[in-house]
Amino acid sequence: MAKAWMCICFLITFYLSSERNFIKVNAEMKTWCVAKPSSDQAALLDNINFACSHVDCRVLSSGCPCYSPGNLINHASVAMNLYYQANGRNYWNCNFKNSGLIVITNPSYGNCYYDYK
Repeated sequence: MAKAWMCICFLITFYLSSERNFIKVNAEMKTWCVAKPSSDQAALLDNINFACSHVDCRVLSSGCPCYSPGNLINHASVAMNLYYQANGRNYWNCNFKNSGLIVITNPSYGNCYYDYK
């Protein structure tokens, strides 16, 4: 019985101490926001429109480094990351109605560098 009680106390303490880390991503770890591969096309387009109404998305323009490949998932990932970086890199700024994913591997490719602030 004592072991069960200690285990429950540990779990409660762990939950309470980690709850803050759930909202604010570890400041020492570099993180980026990308679109979930399972996101539908409408959600990706909504994410691009929302993010680009709040941040400068010129890097997605034709002839710019992140234009190619010109598909919604890549464009949404770049736009979502620009928004995420500009707004404090926390879980809620990458949620995008549950279509965003925080990653710890730099998603940059070719000459398209994902912003990290």
